[in-house]
Amino acid sequence: MTVGNKKLLDCSKGTVAVEFAFIAPVLIVLFLGTIELCNALICRTKVTTVASSAADLVAQDKTITGAQVNDIFTALNAIMYPYPSTGSSIIITSIKTDPNHAGQYMVDWSVAQNAVKHTKGAPITVPAGLVTTGSSVILSEVTYTYTPPSNQIIHTPFTMSDKFYSRPRESTFVVYTP
Repeated sequence: MTVGNKKLLDCSKGTVAVEFAFIAPVLIVLFLGTIELCNALICRTKVTTVASSAADLVAQDKTITGAQVNDIFTALNAIMYPYPSTGSSIIITSIKTDPNHAGQYMVDWSVAQNAVKHTKGAPITVPAGLVTTGSSVILSEVTYTYTPPSNQIIHTPFTMSDKFYSRPRESTFVVYTP
C-alpha cells in the first residue's frame, strides 16, 4: 500500500455528515409523528370537553327550547376549533326511569346534530345507580372523525367518541320544547 492510500483510509473527514445522513430520516419521522400524535391528543381532549359541556349546559335549565339547543350546538362546535365541526356528531338525550318496567330506563327526549337522535320512549341502557326513581339524567354522546392534517405518519382518519352523564340541577327533569 502506498502512502497516499494510507492517508485516505485514516481520513475521518465527513464521518459526521455520513452519520447524520443515516439518522436524519429517523429524526424527521419521529418529529412528524410527534406533531401528529399531539394533534390527535388535543382533538381527543376537545371531544371529551364537548361531551361534558353539552350535558352540563342542558342540565342547568328547567326547560330548554329548540332555539337554545341550536345555540348550544353552535357553542359546542366552537369548542372544536380549529378542527372542523363537520366531522362531529352530537346527540343530547334526557333519560328517565321506565314507569312500566322497574330497573329499566327510557328516552324522554333526544336532539341531534349530524346524527340520528334516539327515539322517544325507546329503552336505553344506563350505568347502575345513575338514575333514581322519579328523576332523570342528561346523556350527551359525541363522535368525531379525526383526519390528520398532514397524512404523513397517520394515513387514515379514525373515530373518537365520548359519553357524559349529568343530572339536572334546577329540577328533576329538563323539559324540552322544540
